[in-house]
Amino acid sequence: MADNYLEKRYEATLGSQKPKVKRVGPTLDDLLLRARSCRGYNQNYVVKRAELERIVAACGKIGSAKNQQLLRFRLVTRGPEADMLNANIKLGAMLPEPHLPLPGTEPQAFIVVCAVADANRWIDIDLGMALQTIMLKTAEMGLNSIIIGAFNRAEVRRGLNLELEPQMVVAVGKGIEHYAIDTISPDESHAYYRRDGIHHIPKIGVADLIID
Repeated sequence: MADNYLEKRYEATLGSQKPKVKRVGPTLDDLLLRARSCRGYNQNYVVKRAELERIVAACGKIGSAKNQQLLRFRLVTRGPEADMLNANIKLGAMLPEPHLPLPGTEPQAFIVVCAVADANRWIDIDLGMALQTIMLKTAEMGLNSIIIGAFNRAEVRRGLNLELEPQMVVAVGKGIEHYAIDTISPDESHAYYRRDGIHHIPKIGVADLIID
């Protein structure tokens, strides 16, 4: 029997018409729009360790520079460790006022991303892919997150008793903020800002992103 027998029978029965595939769940564009940096969280929602594990599991499926897989992840849920992290992070650096997060809106769950080697370009590549994946996965799960680079590394390492150097901290929770993406030209200000309770995020339009 010829190897393509089933393919020929399929074409003979259905012709060249391809079956319609029903989309299930959000598109990548949907997730990208949802995956905005969130600086205020509903503290009535308790992020479970199992949810953080699901997020990190997604990082095990992505690419890795030279496939070295140099990143490791420390999970923190509500409790003293989360309190310590909140005391050692800074959010909203571009906002003159107010200091964020506002009292009573602090994140209560975190993923601390560490590396098993000294900083190098390969870790930077892996870090970028992992952080974006974390934000997309949290969005898929109906949660929110923010990547935090402004944190006290020495205190975080000591407070979590880490043998590895922390590279970035990601807060995870149920966000309470509202966002708007504003299309701008390359020469306009890129600084995000807040107006009437809306967090505005300027983004360069696609026409200006493409070069001829």
